[in-house]
Formats: sequence, C-alpha cells, structure tokens
Amino acid sequence: MFSGGIPCSVEIPKDHPRYKSLSMRERLAELAKEGVVTITGLIAHGRGEAFDYLLGERTIPEAKEAERVAVSYLLEAKNPVISVNGNVAALCPEEIIRLAETVPAKIEVNLFHRTPERVEKVIRHMEGAGAGRVLGRNPDSLLPGISSDRAMCTREGIYTADVVLVPLEDGDRAEALVAMGKVVLAIDLNPLSRTSKAATVTIVDEVTRAIPEMTVMVDELRHDPGKRKRMISSFDNRENLRRTIGHICRYIESQGSKDKE
Repeated sequence: MFSGGIPCSVEIPKDHPRYKSLSMRERLAELAKEGVVTITGLIAHGRGEAFDYLLGERTIPEAKEAERVAVSYLLEAKNPVISVNGNVAALCPEEIIRLAETVPAKIEVNLFHRTPERVEKVIRHMEGAGAGRVLGRNPDSLLPGISSDRAMCTREGIYTADVVLVPLEDGDRAEALVAMGKVVLAIDLNPLSRTSKAATVTIVDEVTRAIPEMTVMVDELRHDPGKRKRMISSFDNRENLRRTIGHICRYIESQGSKDKE
C-alpha cells in the first residue's frame, strides 16, 4: 500500500524524510472521522510508532525469524484465521487480503470498541479493498475468559481456529486465545506488552512491513514442510523477545554514542 504512498487529504511531499510515517498518521486520522478507527486506536498507533523508533524503523533479524516461524504455523494450520481490527484495516487492508489469499486463511473482524455499525464499516472497508468473504458480521460464539466485546466471534472463524494471526492485539484476548489451546501469532512493536509475552510467536515489527514480508515467505516455505516443522520446533519466543530487547538497548546506545562524536 505504501509503495506509492496512501491517499489522504493532506499533501505530504514524497521527499519528506518521514513521508511514510506522516501518511500513515493522516490515513488513520481520516478513517477515525469515518468511524473505522477509534480515538484510542490513534493513541495505540502513536505508542507503537515510538517503539519503532527504538528499532531504527526497520525489520530486525529477530523479527524476520519470527515472521518465518509464523508463516510456518499458518501453512501447517487446518483452520488459520487473520483477525482484523480498525487500525489494521486502515493501515494495510490490501496486504492482509493478499496474505489471506496466499496461505489461504480466513479473515475475521474483531473489535474492542464494538458496535454493529462499526463492525459493518470495518468489513465494508476490507471489502472495498478487495476482500471476498469477511467474517464478523454475525458472531455466534464467545471466547471464554473475556468480559469485553472482543469475546464475540464466529464459530467458523476464530472460535474453531487452530492458528490465529492477531496484528495489533490487546493482551486480554491474546491470553484467552492461548488458554483455549490456540497458536497465537502476534504483530506488536512493544516487546514488553502482555500480548508479546502471551503469544506463541511475537513479531516485533511494524505491521505494514511485516505482512508483505510474510506473504513472500509463504511461497518460500509452502513446499518445504520439513523446514517448517524444524523452525517451529526450534523457536523460543521468550528468547527471541530477549534478543529483541537487547537489540533495542544496543540501538539506543549507538545513537547516544553518535551524539558524543
């Protein structure tokens, strides 16, 4: 979506050093006015952007490793589902659709700030981006252990999924999904969050970088089940997060050293 920029009412020069970041902010702000994104979603995006600065705004090796393992799980799954909230729908709808079609996996809209009207807006936004069938309009099941509306889901999708990809997730539902015995694949720029710690695989990367990269990896891993199984069995999410935090610390130190030069 960002190869040529994203449409927004504010004209941002393409040679601006923060062109992509500013475009994302404007896009989220516009879709907040339309009701696809919530005000708290804007706050969450800003928090994630701050962590991305600490990664040097790039995909680090630990994230690449986690992305490959996540794709391996998606390809091994019997009923993989990609969960979509307002921010994900706003930032990378086409990329989510492409990944879902490539695996293939189902797409289900699941919202914390849920109203029937907002669910419809998010689903229509995904459909407008080219999605075929999007689950979530008519939830018929509840995830145990969650008191918020995020418990509402479909039996065909998230409730019976064995692997769930949850970009930009909240910790309560990530923990509940794991407690149900599901493999949870999180995309979260904060390696210290409850979601990151609860997930089976945590990809500490910006979602518009991670999803296209994972789509490429699907084709690389599709015909190598042995490699997929080896990657899954050898992956340690806690160790990957530990190395990610170490990377952040070293990056901060390197920036401090540059200031002294």
